[in-house]
Amino acid sequence: MVISSHQSSPPEMTDTYISEMSRLQWDLLSGTAPSEEAGPSRSRALAASVVETEFKSVLLSDEARSILSNTAGLFDGLSSLANSSASPGGTTGTPDAETTLIVAVALLHSFVQTNWTGPDLDFSPIDILPLNHGTTENDLNAAALPFLTLQGEPAYHLSQHVSLFLLALRLLASLDDESIPTLSWWKLRLHLVHQALLDEPVSIDPVVLEKLKALREHEVLKQDQDLLASLDLEIGLYYHSLGMDKPANQEFLSAAKAGGLEFELSGALGRKTKFQKDAQSQLILLAESRRRAGDEVIEKNGESSTNGQEKENDTLPTAFLLNDDTLLEDTEFTKVTSSDPASTSRLAHLDPTDQPPLHPLDQSLLLSFCLSQHNHSPSSGLTANQMMPFISRVVAHPRNWSVHTTALLLRSRLESTRSRTVERSALQLQALIEQMPTSDSTPKERLKYFHQLPLLSKWEMEKELATRFLSLGVTRSALEIFSRLEMWEDAVGCLQRLEKEEEAEKIVRDLLEGRKIESDLVHVMKRNNLSEGRLQKLTSAREAKLWCLLGDLALESFNATKDPKDAKKIAIGHYEKAWEVSGQTSSRAMRSMGSLKFGLGDWEASLPCLRHAVEINPLYSRVWFTMGVSYVKLEKWSDARDAFRRLVNVDEEDAEGWNNLAAVYLRMGEEGLSKDDVSPTPRTGHCSS
Repeated sequence: MVISSHQSSPPEMTDTYISEMSRLQWDLLSGTAPSEEAGPSRSRALAASVVETEFKSVLLSDEARSILSNTAGLFDGLSSLANSSASPGGTTGTPDAETTLIVAVALLHSFVQTNWTGPDLDFSPIDILPLNHGTTENDLNAAALPFLTLQGEPAYHLSQHVSLFLLALRLLASLDDESIPTLSWWKLRLHLVHQALLDEPVSIDPVVLEKLKALREHEVLKQDQDLLASLDLEIGLYYHSLGMDKPANQEFLSAAKAGGLEFELSGALGRKTKFQKDAQSQLILLAESRRRAGDEVIEKNGESSTNGQEKENDTLPTAFLLNDDTLLEDTEFTKVTSSDPASTSRLAHLDPTDQPPLHPLDQSLLLSFCLSQHNHSPSSGLTANQMMPFISRVVAHPRNWSVHTTALLLRSRLESTRSRTVERSALQLQALIEQMPTSDSTPKERLKYFHQLPLLSKWEMEKELATRFLSLGVTRSALEIFSRLEMWEDAVGCLQRLEKEEEAEKIVRDLLEGRKIESDLVHVMKRNNLSEGRLQKLTSAREAKLWCLLGDLALESFNATKDPKDAKKIAIGHYEKAWEVSGQTSSRAMRSMGSLKFGLGDWEASLPCLRHAVEINPLYSRVWFTMGVSYVKLEKWSDARDAFRRLVNVDEEDAEGWNNLAAVYLRMGEEGLSKDDVSPTPRTGHCSS
C-alpha cells in the first residue's frame, strides 16, 4: 500500500499539545547529553547513561527494575520464565512514561549494539530481567522469537538477545502519544530494526507516519536543522526499505534542504589510470556542509568554507588500498586555482582536489542519495560511475565509525563486478565483518548515526560475503557461511549448484524432523557451538518456510523434468502443509501455491491463495500482477482493474502493470473489443521469497 508523503496533521497533534513535550525527549532522539532544563534530575541521569551507552547501569537501576516488574503484559508468553513479580496483573502503579521511554531505548540500543554495531555487551538479558532461577539464554530466545514474526514473515532465529528487542517493542506499545509525543519517531526506528530481522519488508501503521510528519511543524525542529534533517532522512530510509524509490528520494531531498547540505554532481578534469597523460572529464561530487557551531572556518581564494565536525574517534575501519598496476587509488583531479566568475554554481569555489570535510549527518545523506541513484538505474557500468562519486566524497574524509563502515560496504558492492577491483572488494568486506566484535571505537560513536544509515546487521554482512563468494564460483566457502548462519534456503541453492539435490532435500527434512544432520555441515555447526537442540526448536514460521523450501526443491529437482505434473502436485502438498503449520499466517506459502496454480492454468483456484497472500503482506507487486492476470482470464474486469491499481501503487515503475491497467480500462470502456486485443503481458513461474 502506498502512503502519501504529504499527510495532514492528526487533530490530536496540535502545536500547543506538542509544545508541552520535555526537552529530554529531543535530547534522547538526537543522542546528545540532556540539558539542565530537560526534566527531573534522575531522568536526566538515566537519559545521559543511555546516550553514553551505559545500558547495564540503566537496566539495573531501581526505576528499570520497577518498570520491568510492573508493566502489565510485558512478559505475556514468557510468564513461565518470569518470576511472580513480573507476572501480568502485578502492577503496583503506573510507571513514569518518560522513564519507561528511557528504559525502552536502552533495551533497543542494547539489541542494536549486539547485532549491528558491536562490540558485544558486557551483560546478558539473564542479568537484568526478573526471571526464574535456572532460565538460560537459549530458553529466553526460543520463547521470545515467535512474537517477532510480523505479517507472516519470521524473524531471523540466530539474532542475539531477541528478548531485549521484544521488551522494547512492548514497552513502547504501552506508552501513548499524550505522554510521549516523540513516540512515533521511536516506533519508526524500532520498525526499521524489526524489518531488518525479517525475510521481506513489512509496512508500518500509516498513523505513525502521519504523526511523524506533524512533528515537522514543532518549534524545536524548526530551530534544530540537524534534528529535522534526521527525521526526513529516517522516513526516506523507511520508504527505501520498501522499494518505494520516489517518496524516498523526496524525503532525502527534504533532508538535504533542512540540513543545509549543498551538493552537485559535476565534471572536472582528471586522470583515473597511472599511464594516462592527458586529463579527461571525470564525474565528481562537489559538496559542502553548512556552518555549524564549533566548526573551524577556512579561508581559501577569498572564499570561506568549514572543516565539518571534528573527528569523533581516532580509530576507524581501514580502507583497503587497491594496489593495481593500472588504476589509480583515487581519481586525480586537476587542481583549480580560481573559480569561474561566470559560473552560476554555488559550489564553484570548491577545489576538486581539496574539498572540505563533511559533517557525519551530511555524509549519511550522501550515502542515501547513492542508494537512490542505484534504485533508479539499471545494474551497469553507468550506474557504478554515477554512484562512486557519492561514496568517494564520504570515504575521503572519515568522520564516524558507522558512516565510514557503510561507505566502505557500498564501495565494496560497486567494485565486486570489476576484475581489477574484485579482490579489494572481497578483502574489504571480510575486514568489515572482522572489526564488528572489536573495541577499536566506542559503542557511543558506533550508535550515534545508526538510525540515519542503512547499516547491515552482522549476519547480513556475512551473508553478503557468502553471496560474493558464490558470484566468484567459491561455492563451498559460500555453503559453509550459509550453513553456519542457518540460512538454509541459500545453503540449498549452493548444494544445487554442486549438483547435490538429494543432500539439500535431506537437510531440510532432517531439520523438520529434528534429526541430526549426517553431513559435513554438522562439523561446521559444532565449530560454531550450534547444538542439535537449537536446530530442533523451530517456530511455526520457520517450519512453514522449510516446507515451502521443500516445495521449491520438488519443482526444481531432476525428477521434475521427467514428470512435471507429479512434481507440481508434490509441491502443492508441501505448500499446503506450510500453510497449515503456520496457522494460516505464511504469506510465502500462499504466494508460492497461488503462482503455481496460476502456472497450471487454474485461474479460479489461484485467486484464493493470492488473496490470502496480499491480505497478510500487501507489498508484493508480483502477487498483485498474477492476481490481476487471473481476473482478466476470468473476465472479471473490475477486480482486474483493482489488482493492477494496487500493483502500480506498490511499484510505480512496473511497465507491464501500467500496460495491463490501461488494457483493462480500455476493455471496460469498449465492450465491442475482443479479449485477444487486451490480453495482458504474462508472467510465468512459481513465486518464491
